[in-house]
Amino acid sequence: MATTPVPATPKTGPPPARSVLRDTAFLRLWAGTTASGLATWALPFVLGLAVLHRELGAAGLGLVLAARTAGFLVAVAVGGVLADRHSRRAVVLWSALAAASAAPLLALGLGRSLLVMTLAAALAGAGQGACRPAFQALTAEVVAADRRQQANAAMTMAVRTSTLAGPTLTALLAAFVDVGTLLLGIGLLWLVAALLPGRGAPAVGPAAAAPRASLRAEFVDGIREARRHPWFLAGLGALTTVIALGYSATSVALPLISRDRYDAGWVMAAAMTAYTAGALGGALVTARRRPRSQGWSAFAGLAVYGFAPLSLMLPVHPAVVIAAYVVAGIGIELFNVPWFTATQREVAPDKLARVSSLDFLLSYGFAPVGLALIAPAIDTFGVTPVLAACAAACFLAPAAAALVPTARHFGRTAGPGER
Repeated sequence: MATTPVPATPKTGPPPARSVLRDTAFLRLWAGTTASGLATWALPFVLGLAVLHRELGAAGLGLVLAARTAGFLVAVAVGGVLADRHSRRAVVLWSALAAASAAPLLALGLGRSLLVMTLAAALAGAGQGACRPAFQALTAEVVAADRRQQANAAMTMAVRTSTLAGPTLTALLAAFVDVGTLLLGIGLLWLVAALLPGRGAPAVGPAAAAPRASLRAEFVDGIREARRHPWFLAGLGALTTVIALGYSATSVALPLISRDRYDAGWVMAAAMTAYTAGALGGALVTARRRPRSQGWSAFAGLAVYGFAPLSLMLPVHPAVVIAAYVVAGIGIELFNVPWFTATQREVAPDKLARVSSLDFLLSYGFAPVGLALIAPAIDTFGVTPVLAACAAACFLAPAAAALVPTARHFGRTAGPGER
């Protein structure tokens, strides 16, 4: 008896991964991070407006900003321990609320009490610092591993957009409201950052059931975890070098060269805008780019920041300087996004916030040291030798880090698709 053949079932591959931008939990986290970024970048600009309006002196501005940096550096270490010890969502909530509460205190002290403003700035910096490792660890809880690179790219795009939009929106609002009102608006942004993100999946790890040690002991435990990953220590050393020397050198030299060589302030503004635009482009590329040797590719991206100080050494056309800053911006995100993703993948989940806090503590902590040393070095040796030394450090530090075992793939073994 003849039978009708059964049609063969067509072979299909796995369904395409759902975009992280369609995930409500991530979008809430992304919006909260964006609000915190806008508040962070707007505050120095608003305080600068206070100087222009003679409500705050130049020396007072320096003191207030220094207090904010000090608060950040202290809290980022403590916040990393707390985010591993308690709910990451709770740490985001309370640290952002602390930053929000600092805003009315800043407004209250404006033109009345420099002491109140200094203490409030330290509180704002502490809230900002405690948020950073908690946000980083919360991303790993909210987003599945196969979509984290896309999520981290979206996060860094939010940061770069905030860099552009924060001062611009503040300048527009300043035409209609006073500085005190702008400070209160920054507090509202921190409230959004506190209340909008949702709760992530609970962290799973041996530390969750272990007796609690002191904050210091748990922070040291985070250092031990970081030491288990040679690629992380090497990358952190390279990143710290590039920020403390390369970024600091260009921050000091670019305004001087824009004024003295080109006699045009627009060169400085164009270069900084080009850097941010390049970083946005770099984040777009890394959202889907999966190089075979992820670590080496990231270190190459970090190294190209050396073109920024290199472009300032010689009397080249301003277009060359602007192009160098575009390349530097692209490169920094070719490093940042895989770096964050690898940290979330390789580090033990119950120690992720502490290891992330080490990243922020060193890379941010040495930046003021570099800024403090670069200006005297330029006065002593001249701008060209200092820029040459800093450019060389930017090229050589990532190259040396790339030679460390496990650096090629940012992990003990090559990841999927990296072999």
